[in-house]
Amino acid sequence: MQQKMVPYEYLDTPCVLVNLDQLDANIQEMTQHAVDAGIGLRPHTKVHQSAWIAMRQLEAGACGIEVGTIDQAEVMAHEGLNDIVVGHPFYGAHKLATLKRVVANPHNRVYPVVDMVEQAQGIAEVGRAVGRDMPVLLKIDTGGSPRYGVPPGEPAVEIAGEIGRLEGVRLAGVYGHEKGAKNTEEALSQKAFEDATMVCDTAKAIRNAGIELDHVSVGASPTFRWTCRLIREGRFPEITEIHPGNCVIGDIGYMMNGGNTREACAVTVLTSVMSVSHATYAVLDAGVKTFGADSLIGKRDTPGFFWEGMPSYGSIQGRPGLWLGRLHAESSCIHYMDHRERLSPGERLEIVPNNATLVINIHSKLYGVRNGEVERVISVTGRGVGS
Repeated sequence: MQQKMVPYEYLDTPCVLVNLDQLDANIQEMTQHAVDAGIGLRPHTKVHQSAWIAMRQLEAGACGIEVGTIDQAEVMAHEGLNDIVVGHPFYGAHKLATLKRVVANPHNRVYPVVDMVEQAQGIAEVGRAVGRDMPVLLKIDTGGSPRYGVPPGEPAVEIAGEIGRLEGVRLAGVYGHEKGAKNTEEALSQKAFEDATMVCDTAKAIRNAGIELDHVSVGASPTFRWTCRLIREGRFPEITEIHPGNCVIGDIGYMMNGGNTREACAVTVLTSVMSVSHATYAVLDAGVKTFGADSLIGKRDTPGFFWEGMPSYGSIQGRPGLWLGRLHAESSCIHYMDHRERLSPGERLEIVPNNATLVINIHSKLYGVRNGEVERVISVTGRGVGS
């Protein structure tokens, strides 16, 4: 909702700020890469979970959105976003009932991602119930971070054939999501090339088996820039869409994975100092219930990951001598790395979180800030209904 613009220092803490200028710049960057490559941009919204931000992405040129779960699809469709890929395969009567509610509105175009025939069978039942074939995308396991997906090549072709024989469902395409590359230009470029090769070769093999596909997508936040570059170079004409997500918001975790720079992070947590009774640290009014508890321990081999045995839970804006080293339920401890650093009671700090997904999912609203003033209160549309 639109709010009267007020200086954000009047906000109570802890709360979550969105730098609207940086958000706009990130949206524009994502959009321009897709435009230059001549493909569709379908941003993943699971990080910001906001219908308002998603609408801004569509207004900038996105062809639709992606969500993590079918429950997320329902709340986004309720807000008028009606072209949705559901990135995580789902199964079971309750999930299928949600899908049926969404697609009962013929204006809603929903593309579930599957990696098993059994999932497609349930979706086919929904298709028969609503009287039209449901389009599905086959998730290809490209490796790097094992989760969902079928192996590329012949295993995918076999499952595609089985799905193609189901009444009430249509295999619309294949879907890959790159994970696991090291944060170097060479590694990210190589990962983009390898995964695009796997997904496109699989798409061609499925088409050679007589199954028409109109959707081939790859392009996660760390790799989408390199994917677009490869397409501009004339490679991988099969790719129709990319689906980066986190880079529109940014956080320390994705910075470490190559998805964004520290300067491009659009979300910060605004906190206040509650106590300076100890000489070596100060206590803030934000803890696990504000930040989540992601220490990014998987990156523990990164130089400088620990300070005095403690990982960091976020990066303090403009204060490199401070270390957010301990989180409690409703408070946290900022340690002085430099003995000359000192904080005062009531002093306010902005902190770029390790994991923006966790932070946003904990909060019902975000404060959109421009030029030091709150321009808009942004509802977290999908809070509490999935990833």
